[in-house]
Parts: sequence; structure tokens; C-alpha cells
Amino acid sequence: MILSEIKEGTLLWEPTEKRKKQSQIYDYMNWLSEHKNLNFSDYHSLWKWSVDELEKFWESIWEYFDIQAKDPYETVLTSHQMPGARWFPEATINYTEHIFRDRDKRQPAIIHSSELRQTQEVTWQKLYRDTAALQQTLKNLGVTKGDRVVAYVANIYESVVAFLATASLGAVWSSASPDFGTQSVIDRFKQIEPKVMVTVDGYRYGGKVFDRIDVVENIQSELPTLEATIAIPYLNEHPDTARLKNVTLWDDAVAESGTLTYEHVHFNDPLWVLFSSGTTGKPKPIVQSQGGILLEHLKALTFHGDLGKDDRFFWFTTTGWMMWNFLVGGLLTGSTIILYDGNPGYPDKRMLWQFAQDTKMTVFGTSASYITSCMKEDGFKPGDEFDLSHLENISSTGSPLPPEGFQWCYDNVKKDLWIASVSGGTDVCTAFTLGSPILPVYAGELQCRGLGAKIESYDDEGNPQIEEVGELVLTEPFPSMPIYFWNDPDGSRMHDSYFDVFPGIWRHGDYLKITDRHTCVIYGRSDATINRGGIRIGTSEIYRAVDHVSEVHDSLIVDVPNGNGESYTPLFVLMKDGKKLNDDVKKTIKSQIRTHCSPRHVPSGIYEAPDLPKTLNGKKLEIPIKKILMGKPVHDVVNQGSLSNQDSLDYFVRFAEEPTKA
Repeated sequence: MILSEIKEGTLLWEPTEKRKKQSQIYDYMNWLSEHKNLNFSDYHSLWKWSVDELEKFWESIWEYFDIQAKDPYETVLTSHQMPGARWFPEATINYTEHIFRDRDKRQPAIIHSSELRQTQEVTWQKLYRDTAALQQTLKNLGVTKGDRVVAYVANIYESVVAFLATASLGAVWSSASPDFGTQSVIDRFKQIEPKVMVTVDGYRYGGKVFDRIDVVENIQSELPTLEATIAIPYLNEHPDTARLKNVTLWDDAVAESGTLTYEHVHFNDPLWVLFSSGTTGKPKPIVQSQGGILLEHLKALTFHGDLGKDDRFFWFTTTGWMMWNFLVGGLLTGSTIILYDGNPGYPDKRMLWQFAQDTKMTVFGTSASYITSCMKEDGFKPGDEFDLSHLENISSTGSPLPPEGFQWCYDNVKKDLWIASVSGGTDVCTAFTLGSPILPVYAGELQCRGLGAKIESYDDEGNPQIEEVGELVLTEPFPSMPIYFWNDPDGSRMHDSYFDVFPGIWRHGDYLKITDRHTCVIYGRSDATINRGGIRIGTSEIYRAVDHVSEVHDSLIVDVPNGNGESYTPLFVLMKDGKKLNDDVKKTIKSQIRTHCSPRHVPSGIYEAPDLPKTLNGKKLEIPIKKILMGKPVHDVVNQGSLSNQDSLDYFVRFAEEPTKA
């Protein structure tokens, strides 16, 4: 059976003039006209100014958002050299200070829910009070500017408090989700030598409980610099924390009332350390600055997310994914942010849509894989089952949202809906290509390149191109780029990660097409491209074709060189419950790929796998599987602690040894 198809680039939605004029970006364009005598007739002309006049644009962001600095800036940008450029170097600021300014203390700042907790609203007043109290506790534990506070925490209210208190002191935050395995967390936290650890005692996921006290004890045994623990009783009301280091329970940690103070740090001082997925080695410790994140998140969430004080902003995420940091950034706009901790498909796919109704969600942030999984639920129409009258926007990231995903939302969720597929990464903790409330929505396309981000699509010779698929590059500095990698004194690790292909140009590692309408299409990771007969396509094109086959739940394809200048391309499929990979299904899959991609890209073989390996953030393991099939040992190519389903690798190891018996 083949699911319905839609042509990429089909116009699906346009904002009304009223909608455009009510947008945050429209207000900014009016401000530019009034205060800077700059007039722009459309989004693209605004974007072009923002990247051609980089200093003027980011200075306007500073002014428009009235950034509070103890010491003012004198220089906007030290140079355009990458890496090495520094933004607003003289200014001293504090991220948390901008969270709490000008808020109606009685309004909800956070709505949170989980498999363990009923939905609760938290006012700005309580968020401030708890952050001030925890700040004092951290001070009492000796935390000062530059110290590292690590968190092994669920996506719950206390985690936001802990982060804001850490940032208020100028200390450095780093978090991991409690579904991360012991070694995976050690590989992250040991690199940055933390002083204090915030942790939950366990969590519930998919109806199952997971006690993590033993795991926390093992992690702490590998952290010699750790001096104290703040423990959140989440799974159990009275957890046994006696084996942990110098424990303060959460209620005691937020018991002392007081006034929140702000340690002003230099604009380019660290705010947090994010870690790459670490699928092929120790995770990269990516350090981003207080000021760079502050400016970028204000810009991205206000202008591209169109968030204001009346919005309720949700993204399904964990604390181990950069989208958690991005979601918390919604507080900068005065919006209410919505947290959910648990399995998005438990007890079924309807749960999140019920949650959207109950919380009066205006922005529903999710992954492309969640939307495509909803598509395959026969007869599922969330718009008919739930009151989604408050919902204005669905945003999607993690992988490219196929055109059919866009169409499904309009057909089954809501007709008048702004859909924004966005793409960026942990490396910058934002999106490069994203949405705009004043632009139309085309099936399968990302609406625009972000303001202040000079994104191009490069061919192999480093030439920018339109209507051609090439490497996504950033040709000018960007505030939320890493200021450095932790323990990378000569910058070699960061250079090799981004600047080794095109000198002085950031190569992101994605395949991108910029259309002549200035929209964008992402085709997946460039290092996972499928090259058949000299014709390269991204894996996302294969997945889109296979997604049309209703019997298939998910798929993974790799291009494996065979040593004689050629390669073979096995396609692995995970079938829906009760479905089998028979000859008819294989024939349908091949037909879909032949039609959607080309006859050259029909796979060498199609195989049913019991599971497809993914990172804890839900990303497919294309490159490590390719290396396993090339005969590399698992432990050399995969950090198994970074996977959500480690046992799934066994099938591919057997396949590499003897495909016919896997």
C-alpha cells in the first residue's frame, strides 16, 4: 500500500495581512524604519541586509531588545575571521537577569507534566523565588563564576531552576538526561571537572520505572572534583541518597528565601557546555557564551518563532538535547514554556495532542519522526479529536520533515496553521534555516535562512549555488558559534570539526538546496550521502520514498564501498507491528525509490531488521553502521552509551559477518 504523495514545493499556506502585521518581526521592521531609517519590503531584503551589514544588524538586536550590561560594549565584532571572531568583547552581562525582567509575577512562567506528575502551572513569582533560594544554596556550596554545575536530570521544573541559578552566578551548566547510560555520562561530565551535581533519583518512561541511584553513585565515583550533590526526589518521595556525595535534598535547597543577584560576566564567557552525540568517540564538549546565546535565542525565538508573552511554547525534548536549552530560552521572550517528561507515544500517539489541548499550547515543537509516526496511524485526525483552537504553529526538527508531513498536518490537525520545519544543531544551539510568520509555507521546504546567518550552499569547489544541492556553510561569524571546545587549548579539535574543508568557512555537515524563492531544503548529512553512478542524493530522499510504504515503520540506508571503486547500498527496514517484508512490499519499496529518486538509487538489497539503532536524541546511526558493515569493530566506531537501543547493533554485526544469516 502506498500513502498519498505531494510534490515538494507545493504552496500550502500563506499568512493573512493581519497575521503579518501582528507578528514580532513586523514590529522589528517598523522599529528599523522609525529608528534606523531602514525600510524593507520583504523578508529576503531584510535577511540580506542582516548578513551584509553584520555589525549593524546585531547592534540593532542589542538595542531592540534593550540588552542590560553592567559594562557597555565598544566593539560589536572584533573581526570576520573564523574561528576567532569575538562579539561585544567589552560588555558584561548576565543571562538570568534577562529572564526575570518586566514579568507579571502572577502569570505562568512554566507548565510542566510527566508520567510521574500531574500537569502544574508555576508562576514567575515562584520561579524567581526558587531560583533565588537555589542560588544561595549553590553559593553556600562554594560555587562561583566559572565553576561547573552538572545535571543528571529529567525534563522537569526543578531542572530549569537549577540552570537559571547556575547561570546567575556566572557558573557553567551542563546536563544529561537520566536515560543516558553510566559511561556516556562519565564521558561527558569527567571532561569538564564539575564541582556540584544536580540529579534525580530516577524516572518513569513508557509506564516503566527506572531507579538511577546506583548509576549516579557510579558516575560520581569517576568525578574526583565533585564536592556536593543536590538530589531531586522524583521517582521516590524518600530516596536513599546516603551513598552520594554531600547531599542536599531539593526541598532544603530551595527553602531559604532571598533576593536573586546577578554575576555579570564578559559577553564571551561560557554559559554552558553542550555535547555532541558522541556516537563515534568521546562527545565533543561545545562551549557557548552567555552573550551569544542570549542574543541568538532572543532573535530566533522572537522573530522566527514569533513568541510573545501570550504564547505557550512547547518542544518535546530531554535535557540531553540542545532543544531543551532552546526551549528554556523561550522564557527570554516572556512566553510560558511547557515541559513534558516521558514517552511521547505512551500510552499512544494521542497523548501529546491531548496535552496540547489541556495546556492551550500555541506552539507545538516536535520531531519529524513523531509527525511521520502519527501519519501512519490509520484514520488518526488530531484536529477532530481534540480542541486545538489555541494552536498556531507546529515546528519540527531532528531530521527533514517530508512534504507529506506538512500536508498531513493541514489535512488532519488544522487548516489555518503555520508549519515551520527548522534545521540547525548542537554546535550553535539554534537553527540556521527556520520559519518566519510573514512567509508562505511550501511542502518540504524550510521557509528561510535565519537573520544574521550568512548561509550558503557550496559546491565541491567552494562556489555558492542556487537550486543545486551542496554543502551547508556559514561564511560569516555568528554569535552562538562555540567560543571553544573544552580542553582544546590550540583549537585543533574545533578547527577539524568545522573549518578543515573550506578554510575560514564553517562547514556544517548537512546537504542544502537554496531555491530561487530563497526557501531551503535539507537533504540529510553530507557524510552519509548515497553516491550511485556519480549521482549523489541525501538519505532523506530515500527515507521520504520509503515513508510512502504504509507497511514500513522506519528505514535506514548506507552506501558501503566494496574496495574496487564501487559500492553496495543495503536498505534496512523496521516493519510495522504485524507486517512482514515479503516480495510484494520489496517491489513497492523499489518502485517508490525508482520513482522518487532514480533507478540508480534502488538499493542493492532490502532487509528486515528487528530494530534500527538511534542515538538517545532519536537520530539514526548511518555512519557507524556503514563502518560496521565495512568490517570495523563496534567498539571502534560506536560509543554504545550514546544509543537508546544498544542491542540493535547485534543484528548489524551479524549482517557484516554473513548477510544471508543476519
